Amino acid sequence: MTITRMLAQMTVSELDTAVEWYTTLFSRQPDARPMAGLVEWHLSDTFGVQVWTEPDRAGCSTMVLDESDLDALVEHLDRAGLEHNGPRDATSSRILQLLDPDWNRVVFTGAFST
Repeated sequence: MTITRMLAQMTVSELDTAVEWYTTLFSRQPDARPMAGLVEWHLSDTFGVQVWTEPDRAGCSTMVLDESDLDALVEHLDRAGLEHNGPRDATSSRILQLLDPDWNRVVFTGAFST
């Protein structure tokens, strides 16, 4: 088996609200709308994020994204008005946790500040 692409899926209750939030987070509109109730952001050639409408399962998703500049991300989030509690140290990196409108967890990891 050779896996060549990965899409993290976040399950939401209301697509328009989620699209607005993730558009703000990623600073751009979705790259694809493959079918009703599904949007995608292609963050590179080999990975991305799907936001899928399924109200009965909404709020039970988590994704972890490695960010090259966590401090710049914090500045972006502050300017965009997305709530967070700031980065905190973990064992081998810093992490920054966000909750989308359905309380799905988006975790960014990054290097320790120098």
